Amino acid sequence: MADLVANVLLFGRFLRARGLEMHVGRLIDVVEALQYVDLGSRDAVYHTCRTLLVHRRDDLPVFDEAFDAFWRQRRATLSRPSDSSSRRDDRAGDARSQPADTGGRHVPPPAGDVGEGRGMLQTWSDAAVIAHKDFGAFTDEDVAATRTALERLEWTPGMRRTRRWVPGRGPRLDLHRAIAQSVRTGGEVLRWPKRRRRTRPRPVVLLCDISGSMERYSRMLLHFAYAFAARERRVEAFVFSTQLTRVTTELRGRRVDRALGRVAQVVPDWSGGTRIGDALRQFHQQWSRRLPRGGLIVLLISDGWDRGDPAVLRAQMERLRRRSRRLIWLNPLIGTRDYAPLTRGLEVALPNVDDFLPVRTMANLADLAQHLNALTRRRRSNAHEGMRRA
Repeated sequence: MADLVANVLLFGRFLRARGLEMHVGRLIDVVEALQYVDLGSRDAVYHTCRTLLVHRRDDLPVFDEAFDAFWRQRRATLSRPSDSSSRRDDRAGDARSQPADTGGRHVPPPAGDVGEGRGMLQTWSDAAVIAHKDFGAFTDEDVAATRTALERLEWTPGMRRTRRWVPGRGPRLDLHRAIAQSVRTGGEVLRWPKRRRRTRPRPVVLLCDISGSMERYSRMLLHFAYAFAARERRVEAFVFSTQLTRVTTELRGRRVDRALGRVAQVVPDWSGGTRIGDALRQFHQQWSRRLPRGGLIVLLISDGWDRGDPAVLRAQMERLRRRSRRLIWLNPLIGTRDYAPLTRGLEVALPNVDDFLPVRTMANLADLAQHLNALTRRRRSNAHEGMRRA
């Protein structure tokens, strides 16, 4: 398995150097798919890789050439006798010193040792470590490696019944349709159609703290917000520090880097102070009435450090609780050493919170997804139960 992963990673580097766009998720799919094909069959490996890695017709010739060159050289490397290591090293050095015809781009030697991909291999082989790694310690490579995992998480906060009635198997008779259909039979009703309440996905509000105390976690949590908004269309996203900024439109995009770049441009108080109460009051005054009434799921992400008036925060949290079906506070400090929710902001806010959950690692996000998916089967808990769960 390790050799398979190593070869796929080196092949991905080889294709990327030749101008093909290699998404991390595609390489993951290749590794998983190759476990179900005969690796001794060149055609089976070729068609599996081409199906998962090539998505444009113009890239087919480049892929075919790269596949032949890469695997031919890999096979030649593995077939060399072990007693000629010094000559192999000399030939490898000569090959690295000779420029290749790559159109001006530098191409790493495809037949190099597996150690050349050690930096990439570490990202994959330590997947379990990354799952429990603190977001505050994430590198750019860690963020890129977890994007696919975020995209694959299922977010289904449940359905809610609206006031509108639609045709279907329900408890009530649809007299309007019955009368309309009876016109065809001379006024005689031959079938009594039914109607049911229309259901729609529950709306979700995401409120993310981007103040100075949250700076270590803001980048990864915005990736989470992007992935969540991409999967669930009925999501309204806001960020706040000293004031509230709606970023729902900015997060709608096909590329996460561009989306987060647009968010950075519209936020005027990035890494500033924290006034949670004032931000929530601004949310209620400007945006609360524009959201669907009933069944609202609110995710509030913050470490609880607040410089505002505690009375304002208490009043706005009480108002937010009345407005929502479920109020979930996500704190990246839960689980860290010697942490206790003793800040002034948390002391006045937690009595109005249904769930107080960690959001510090990828494992926490996976647990959050399961928690949201089970909301339709749970009744609202009280604040003390939510605090005990934390």
